[in-house]
Amino acid sequence: MPVGLAPPQQLYPVKGIRLAACHSGIKADAQSADLTLIEIAEGSTLAAVFTRNRFCAAPVQVARDHLQQSAARYLLINSGNANAGTGQQGMADARQSCQHVSTQFSVPVETVLPFSTGVIGAPLAVDRIAAAIPALAADLSEDQWLDAARGIMTTDTIPKAVSRQLTIDGQTISITGISKGSGMIRPDMATMLAYVATDARIDQQALDSILSQAVEQSFNAITVDGDTSTNDACVLMATGHSQVAIDADHGQFIEALNEVFRLLAQAIVRDGEGATKFVEINVANAADVRDARQMAYTIAHSPLVKTALFASDANWGRILAAIGRAEVSRLDIERVNLYLGDVCLIERGLPDTNYREELGQREMSKQDIVIRVDLGLGDASARVWTTDLSYEYVKINAEYRS
Repeated sequence: MPVGLAPPQQLYPVKGIRLAACHSGIKADAQSADLTLIEIAEGSTLAAVFTRNRFCAAPVQVARDHLQQSAARYLLINSGNANAGTGQQGMADARQSCQHVSTQFSVPVETVLPFSTGVIGAPLAVDRIAAAIPALAADLSEDQWLDAARGIMTTDTIPKAVSRQLTIDGQTISITGISKGSGMIRPDMATMLAYVATDARIDQQALDSILSQAVEQSFNAITVDGDTSTNDACVLMATGHSQVAIDADHGQFIEALNEVFRLLAQAIVRDGEGATKFVEINVANAADVRDARQMAYTIAHSPLVKTALFASDANWGRILAAIGRAEVSRLDIERVNLYLGDVCLIERGLPDTNYREELGQREMSKQDIVIRVDLGLGDASARVWTTDLSYEYVKINAEYRS
């Protein structure tokens, strides 16, 4: 069960965005949607970031190529098959999938972006995708965000969707987004897909900047198991249908958008494969941001720290050991302070004299845990969200293809 994650609440339609999802036959379970189509109104702007994994999947390569040639009008997303590690045939399959959407709507093929998630190394059933596209086209609607969220799930146990509305210059602006991801989660990006749309009017340069900043503090600040994927993508769409112009410095809008990104990213962690704990790691007063992030991820990726979290074991020595081995440019152990929640474990490099085992145990027994590290060297900071490592995580991944 996800850790403290409720089903999506009210999802606001975004003017200029229509969606549909269906079961095409890629997944064996006939009750599970596995194909999603998103239509973007003409004149919209779109920004996207993708995995940095050098074994990036065919749809990632095709999507990048199409974005360089044309403004996107359709996003075609299949789950159950990653179309990764499939060579030239995979590239042909991704392009052919786009061609079927292109033919259906009489648009240039470059305006269609493909996305896939699922098992790596298996051929994509393009014939099933082709057969399902007419039904998807007929079913497109503004109010199917939740269906779309279900359609992109793989090992997720719950659909992930967040929506916000705000008023600017007397006009209502909507922001709605969906994401998927549960395991193989690590920045640059993670095993995740995310699609966020707004009806604000944002030019291309501003949208690229807004997306880059939003991703750095959300999807690139999460980790479940330290594994990055071949298929990750995050897309931000702005249709302009509200007629409200937004730039990269608009504080009210940026705050709302960042909240949507942050909650979607946290939902991935809360639904981490086998997770029983949601853990926030804050590193403060580092020499620079790189050191702060490196320290946070060293703690987050430690199997010993993660198994202690699963056992609710206040064995803070494991955290201290991770701090000591982090590959940072500067570390003065006599300046290090370490906290579990508000409980001080280490003060200036030594065990806090007021610490008692029951205080640490109380913090470790919570579902939501905060680990704070103060390095006492500068003013740089970083925040990362992660999970524990449970028996169930091993079981899920051992049986993934069974």
